[in-house]
Amino acid sequence: MTSVNPPPLPHTSPPQLTDAWQQLGPPLPEGVRVRVLCAAYGDPRAAAELVPLLTERQAAGLDPLPAEPAALAPELLRAHRREIRALPDDTRLLLLLAAADQHPVQTHGFLRAVAAGSLDTRALEAAETAGIAHAGVSGVVFRDAWTRIAAYESGSSADRRDAHRLLARVLHGAGETPRRSWHRGAGALGPSGRLAAELGAAANEARELGDHALAGALGERAAALSPDPRERSRLLSRAAADAWHRGAGDRARGLVAASDESALNGMLALRSGNATEAFDGLLTAAVRHARAALEQGSGNGNVLNRSAEECGDRWERGEYGDRGDHGPRGGLQERFGASDGPFSYPYAPQDSQSSHSVPNPDLDIAVHLLARATEAAVYTGDLRRCREAATVAARLGIVPPGTLAGLAAAVEGRYEDARNLLKAAAGRCGPGGDPTLLIHSGIASLLLGDHSGAERATVRAAASARARGETVTVPQAMEFRAYADFWTGRPRAAEAAAADALWQAYATGQDNGACHLQAALAMFAAVTGDGEVCRERAEAARTHARAHGLGLPAALALWALAFLDLSTGRFESAAARLRALAGFGPGHGHRAIRHLATPHYVEAAVRTGDTRVARAAHADYDRWAVAVRSADDLALSARCRALLAPGAEAVDHYRTALDLHAHGTRDFERARTELLFGSALRRLRQRTEARDRLHSALEAFETFGAPHCATQARGELRALGAPVTVVAGAVDFAARLTAQQLMVARMAAEGATNREIAVRLALSPRTIDHHLRGVFSRLGIRSRIELVRLLGEEGL
Repeated sequence: MTSVNPPPLPHTSPPQLTDAWQQLGPPLPEGVRVRVLCAAYGDPRAAAELVPLLTERQAAGLDPLPAEPAALAPELLRAHRREIRALPDDTRLLLLLAAADQHPVQTHGFLRAVAAGSLDTRALEAAETAGIAHAGVSGVVFRDAWTRIAAYESGSSADRRDAHRLLARVLHGAGETPRRSWHRGAGALGPSGRLAAELGAAANEARELGDHALAGALGERAAALSPDPRERSRLLSRAAADAWHRGAGDRARGLVAASDESALNGMLALRSGNATEAFDGLLTAAVRHARAALEQGSGNGNVLNRSAEECGDRWERGEYGDRGDHGPRGGLQERFGASDGPFSYPYAPQDSQSSHSVPNPDLDIAVHLLARATEAAVYTGDLRRCREAATVAARLGIVPPGTLAGLAAAVEGRYEDARNLLKAAAGRCGPGGDPTLLIHSGIASLLLGDHSGAERATVRAAASARARGETVTVPQAMEFRAYADFWTGRPRAAEAAAADALWQAYATGQDNGACHLQAALAMFAAVTGDGEVCRERAEAARTHARAHGLGLPAALALWALAFLDLSTGRFESAAARLRALAGFGPGHGHRAIRHLATPHYVEAAVRTGDTRVARAAHADYDRWAVAVRSADDLALSARCRALLAPGAEAVDHYRTALDLHAHGTRDFERARTELLFGSALRRLRQRTEARDRLHSALEAFETFGAPHCATQARGELRALGAPVTVVAGAVDFAARLTAQQLMVARMAAEGATNREIAVRLALSPRTIDHHLRGVFSRLGIRSRIELVRLLGEEGL
């Protein structure tokens, strides 16, 4: 029996919900809640039925959700089946044919099949009268996904096979081979090695075209038809990779459990499990695949064979950790080129140490897994593991990607090496290309302070991921684009992009990515003055990070809380939080974030009068700024020097900082520098320049929507005795509301309840209430009716 599996709910926008779903208890973790909605195809009735059926581990997000419709909402499906069975036989046959034509993807063969089978489409009138389906331009339009499922499953096994065979017979146009093969496989009676091979080849063709939904369906059906257990496991492994690429994380996890592929388990753990365990699994799998590559090429280069075998033995004995023990250079990658395996690795062609190119899928996988293991080490914040991955890569003769190698060099203090590696990675940002490579290019640009380059790379990464059908990669690209938007003076766009990416990360089963986005949103909320949202986001990120060994989002969340303290005058608390970033490690902190937060730490330390540790932190930060030659980093280093300098000596350093800011892109930090400079000038009684600097900072903060910083600027102006005027006139929503408040206001004006808005934005109803109170306060209104009127007048 072939299961029906309609296209899942799009991972880009949340569905509308009913009160029955919203009031379910006990509350599920946010990631599970979003995935339940996607698994139920956006139908709140199916979601409400599914929740009580979940096991304790599924409800906690530890096990994948059910993938087959019969296990998702059996009662709803039975009700729909009764409706279908009440229709005339001819109508049910047409609905069955239409449903078979629409899963797992549209095959566009319905009208041709109707003509070939001499069927009378007037029978569809009964379905239209019953409100079940109606005829469209290219076929049948079902009332909803569950009606389509019921139409398929209401048919007998023989009728289903006949429908698939008829569709296979009419699909003979150019480019229709994979879809024809799908229907041939779905119409098969039992195992067939020949048909399984045909479906496997069709899956490869669909995969090359970026159609991972079709490739995965073909792979699963090929595995079901294959009489060879080893081939079945291989096919399931590739189908799991396809499911992961298209954003079906739960289906991928279920398929991996049925295969023998442990490497993909490590990949899934990296995005949704424990990052420390993911590192161990990925590095062990990389060594195993490297050994398999050696066996394939045995007889060519016995010295290299012995070197890599020794590498594997030493890793398994846990002897790595000394970053000086890199072993011989050159090895596997010198002897083999990358191939198109299930884990295609974009860096191999550029970084290969030789022109030799002998296809070897195991080497391709080993290279990819080493890169992912290094990525896991970066997420944990455990620098020892970065050294382990680098040592294993060196002994296998594999060059790691520039971004990850550059970051590893940076956290080890080798700043010149880091700059060169990062610049090489940032330069790989041409149009098209592999989305992962483009994301790494964006990350490298961010680390180098090139925010315009980061935006270009991440926009291209998202476009490339969509074109290739790699839905799972889009949230990560959007995440780093949000950073670029934020630092270059577009905080509302950054916040909106991160909120959208958060939903997509949850929907695609990337809870660790969602944790990082929660931390980023906490940082944005701190800057835009949403204290309650900042604390809620930061707590969610830190809770998940501690449980999953994620140092990077834990540190970013702590930085957000520290900045909130700093901007509201709680300097002792800010300094204490920023000092805590020194305790980096899995689930606690991250050295890279501590480094990036140094300018704020210096400011907090100077405010509290304890500058001993701050001076040492600034010395290290200045060395980085000089090495990478970033105008923004050099400007912030000059600002730190000004803060640490006595009296009038600080003025020249502030002027240097502002001159450097003029060549950079971090407009918000430029405004902070002007605020601090204006305050210093006020204390030095240079009133005219102080007033000009403070007015400039105030205007920038109001444009950014950073009320706490604007309040600080107004306080300094009042201390000068300068008037602070508020411009009257039409309501400027973009200037008065944060991006999150504007989204909440629009949804409320459209009639959404607080609970509905909370689900869409992955926040609590209490936080939504806080947002609405903030909206009413900033706009000077008292009710939703006034809000509707204002938004209507502004055309929003």
